[in-house]
Amino acid sequence: MGTTQLDTVPEPKYWHLKTVLSEALDSEFSVGEILPNERDLAARFGVARATLRQALEQLELEGRLQRRRGVGTTVAPPRMGVAVGPEQHTWPGAAGDAWQLADCAVAVPPSAVAKALETEPDEQVHIVRRSRVTHGQPVAAELLYIPAASVPDLSGIDAPSGAARARAVLRELQRLGLESQDRSVELGSARADDAKELDRLPGAPVLVVTTRFVAEGGTAAASVATYRADTCRLTFGDSGGVEIHHDPERRAS
Repeated sequence: MGTTQLDTVPEPKYWHLKTVLSEALDSEFSVGEILPNERDLAARFGVARATLRQALEQLELEGRLQRRRGVGTTVAPPRMGVAVGPEQHTWPGAAGDAWQLADCAVAVPPSAVAKALETEPDEQVHIVRRSRVTHGQPVAAELLYIPAASVPDLSGIDAPSGAARARAVLRELQRLGLESQDRSVELGSARADDAKELDRLPGAPVLVVTTRFVAEGGTAAASVATYRADTCRLTFGDSGGVEIHHDPERRAS
């Protein structure tokens, strides 16, 4: 194809370029294919490399592209539908939970979490680390914060940390009668720890789902789950499960 000039386009160049690139991804590239380097792409479309980067960043945010360590920018597969709705109304770790336990530690949570838990600023809580894998691909990492008051009977547990400790904490938590859950979702950027666990670069777009678990009239636990925004389409309905849509029109949420 020849060079495509965008000087007469009234909208921002990067936005129109995003549309042009998206069409090229559908017609010229396959899933997993590596894109040409920025210099060649900028020359092809007659734009500055800064404009090209803006368009590429937008396509990454929309889940059309992925930046991979040591590989470059590749065409992303269609997003996976990941159910996060509270249709089961169960505690973390209950039967059917899709999360995998990784570790448990006792530490002071971030101030915003302490406020949500209604704990003292310097009060330590149990922090359970979990991950979620779908079709062999890591899609989410979670930190579950549980005050000591929610799990008072852990005296018989010898393991100070690790998956065994995490299982004990969740079993004790499930003794409470769960009254409700509320969730919020916001767009964010992957921190270094989350990026490593999710096999992304630091700063990659993520969806942060914060869940508050209510029991006995107060917040019994709080979850901060980080989902890969480039591969996940969060679903909150009652159907549950995971669906993979191959229709290009449904790739972006």
